[in-house]
Amino acid sequence: MASTGLFVILTVLAGMLSPMQSAVNGQLGTEVGDGHLAATISFGCGLILMILIVLPDRAKRRALFALPRQARHCDVPWPNFVAGLCGVAVVLSEGISAGPLGVATFQTALISGMVISGIVCDRMGIGVEFKQPLSIARIIGAALAIVATLLVVSPNFQAPHAVALTILPFVAGLLAGWQPAGNSNIGRLSGSMLVSITWNFFVGFTALLLVFLLRMAVGHAHFNLPGSWWMYLGGPLGLASIALMALLVRKLGLLLLALSSTAGQLLGSVLIDTLIPALGNEVYFVTVLGAAVALIASGIAMIPSRKSDVDSGIEGTLTIDSMTHESR
Repeated sequence: MASTGLFVILTVLAGMLSPMQSAVNGQLGTEVGDGHLAATISFGCGLILMILIVLPDRAKRRALFALPRQARHCDVPWPNFVAGLCGVAVVLSEGISAGPLGVATFQTALISGMVISGIVCDRMGIGVEFKQPLSIARIIGAALAIVATLLVVSPNFQAPHAVALTILPFVAGLLAGWQPAGNSNIGRLSGSMLVSITWNFFVGFTALLLVFLLRMAVGHAHFNLPGSWWMYLGGPLGLASIALMALLVRKLGLLLLALSSTAGQLLGSVLIDTLIPALGNEVYFVTVLGAAVALIASGIAMIPSRKSDVDSGIEGTLTIDSMTHESR
């Protein structure tokens, strides 16, 4: 029992890497004055790190280079090959809205979107062996997720621009709920989740770079790099989160891992906004309340709809836990 408590604490700490990533990418977007460029830099750093990890291994290198051919032959349904675009939505929303909104508001809206997406994915059988029918508990979880988002954005109701910015992480969370299923299918096809994550970064970076080059060509964007080294850590922080979750899941199981990491995400978000006044984000009572409601919504949404589907329901928690940071 004591060891389980220790692993829970470690998972909570690992979950705090997600709001750290949001804070870094938010400040990166502010520094370069372009959330799109910030997302491109973040994805690029993550891709470089994954290439350094994967390419030296011959088997993984061959599996990675085989993916374009497998995509052409549709060895798995083609949407699985572009799951990285869901990650683009998350990182792009970080670069655009995490700075102005504050990390706590951003993360709560993101997680709320993931909760609803997880329920929908389970209902449609996306990423789980059995479909999870809607239950009263899951409907309550989805409703609480919406309430959590409304609570954290309520101090900004008089600022339409801030309310509009909150929509970005919420929609990104809706998209991110499906991403682990797509990445998992590519992982099974290639025989390595490291290859899948590398492909994920490649797809996301390529899409972001092409659109940015187009913006530059028409004079709507300018390329510049931040001067502070820590602003390049967004992608590596996401990868560190994935690695730690992969290690800790064997000790805790998916359900406890999901709850602990979500708690870490929300706790870390509030602490970052509270303890780093230089970010300029004020933490209101309703912000903390909204984060608590989001955590409760996550826990309720993870309850399997039928006793016979416990295993599939637990696996479904992957759609709403912090392992969705495969996207980053």
